[in-house]
Amino acid sequence: MTQSPPLWSPSDAALQRSELGRYLRYLAENHALRFPDYAALHRWSVSESAEFWSSISEFFGVRFASPERAVLGSRAMPGAEWFPGATLNYAEHALRGAGAAHSAIALNAYSQTRERVDVTWGALRDQVARARAGLRRLGVGPGDRVAAYLPNIPETVAAYLATASLGAVWAGCAPEFGARSVVDRFAQIEPTVLFAAPGYRYGDKHVDRRGTVEEIRAGLPTLRAVVAVAYGPGELRDAVAWDDLLGESAELVFEDVPFDHPLCVLFSSGTTGRPKPIVHGHGGVLLEHLKNHALSWDLGPGDRMMWFTTTAWMMWNALVSGLLVGAGLVLIDGNPLFPDLDAQWQIAAESGATLMGASPGYLMACRRAGLEPERTYDLSALRQIGAAGSPLPPEGYRWVHAQFGDRVLLNVGSGGTDVCGGIVQGGPWQPVRAGEISGPALGVAAVAFDEHGREVIGELGELVITVAMPSMPVGFWGDVDGSRYREAYFEAYPGVWRHGDWARFSPNGSCVIAGRSDATLNRGGVRLGTAEFYRVAEEVPGITDSLVVHLEDPAGGNGELLLFVVVCGDGLDAELHDRLVTELRGALSPRHVPDAITAVPAIPRNRTGKKLELPVKRILSGAAVADVVGPDVLADPASLDPFIALAAARRAT
Repeated sequence: MTQSPPLWSPSDAALQRSELGRYLRYLAENHALRFPDYAALHRWSVSESAEFWSSISEFFGVRFASPERAVLGSRAMPGAEWFPGATLNYAEHALRGAGAAHSAIALNAYSQTRERVDVTWGALRDQVARARAGLRRLGVGPGDRVAAYLPNIPETVAAYLATASLGAVWAGCAPEFGARSVVDRFAQIEPTVLFAAPGYRYGDKHVDRRGTVEEIRAGLPTLRAVVAVAYGPGELRDAVAWDDLLGESAELVFEDVPFDHPLCVLFSSGTTGRPKPIVHGHGGVLLEHLKNHALSWDLGPGDRMMWFTTTAWMMWNALVSGLLVGAGLVLIDGNPLFPDLDAQWQIAAESGATLMGASPGYLMACRRAGLEPERTYDLSALRQIGAAGSPLPPEGYRWVHAQFGDRVLLNVGSGGTDVCGGIVQGGPWQPVRAGEISGPALGVAAVAFDEHGREVIGELGELVITVAMPSMPVGFWGDVDGSRYREAYFEAYPGVWRHGDWARFSPNGSCVIAGRSDATLNRGGVRLGTAEFYRVAEEVPGITDSLVVHLEDPAGGNGELLLFVVVCGDGLDAELHDRLVTELRGALSPRHVPDAITAVPAIPRNRTGKKLELPVKRILSGAAVADVVGPDVLADPASLDPFIALAAARRAT
């Protein structure tokens, strides 16, 4: 595996100024631990995992109401026991805000539905205390489930923290989801209270959700109350108004719960079956996000975290956790590309964001459009750009570095809803190379396995985690015997977490995520990740997006490799077709020249921007659309139409 030279290299001065530098000094002064480089620190963090996670709790001053008797009771996966006997509360640490003053700004909320709203730490703490008291009046207590059909606005943050403060369990869905998708998720956890809003604006379009809320209510018989957040025109009937819920002043108190007590239920995308209700605990999310936000994203008191996300994505939970380290949050609701591509850079400049999260698709679109954000806006506060959700091509790395130079660290990561955090990513002590993620995150024993369960370096393999970590799920809701949970992550390699991604690690620890392992292209025994295919196809002038699937031959032949492209200009003419074939043959292999290249209006993606390779593959293989993917999973439901038509044509021949 040939490596390119670093685009960005860490400096000693920058490391010393960072939160990671502060942590390294803490380890040296309090534990006599010193490390020559990041690789050595990472090795210690996974080989001595109990000591590492204990140091995280100490360094960040985690308050255990009932002192822990041990850090790790059992190391087995699944079933590891972290901090057995200890009690704590996530919301207490979030609202403590690393000592943030009442008068400081906690939330800058940008919306296309109403004017910008700024919320101080004092106001947020008061709202949470009042909402907590209101939920108690509605009968909510520890273990009860509270669901939210709300956008990314301050009321949602307050409702989440109020729910957590009670020891109740939170679950959220973004309001762009339709009733069926919401009920498919929420009905699994039987909520007693639903937060909802009557509608919102998406760009210049008003979306009325009152009818959808009625359908959701009808599908959730366990509901005792609906709380209506005034957002956009219209009102919800038979609902408790948000202002009434917050009508009585109250003391801000917290229910101490066990380390693994459920904090929230995050749902998988539902692109490969019924959405999985993944349960995350108070302690696991708390420790993972303290570690990640400070030591990788370099966030601390006075910083400002901006990351466009809906409330249905785990990045929303990660965004809220910026409060844990004292960072203010920039909330964005609406169309992130309205009125144009510049919108997010403008918000970053206006809010003084120190960390800006962006999807790889957005960064590549800015590159194609010729944007120059560093020259156009005052982004002097910005220190890091985070990218996650899908692989970023090497050209995206180079564009960011060309814009910002060494002043801004590009931190590309990959993780997921399953662990509510990052598995591989960068940080202030790791170099950045074009097209490569810097390496495994601290505390994450991430490697690639071959089909026999042996670690491989320099070649593609299954991304696995070999040592337990606190933010692994408590389990799946309703999975009493744990069988669904074991089947999802531990069936392939007993005692080892299989994440479902295809990865290649270099000898120095950096890695490339090559796509989902269940979408891997296998031609004549040569495996290739889809991300590597896209890196080539989407650099061909005239190609703006692409999707590739491999349909296996039941008789054992090569099967069919089908490439779908979105083209600009005059469409897919013979010249562009031949240029694509030439580039793919030269950059990959002759075996990876597609059997057919077809132009389509749009590539199907889910609402977090991931390409829906497996659903397309199943549809083209003859599966019914309703059995493959729900319409609300898709960012653009019409994007599937050409594939449905092609599947019908294939069946007719």
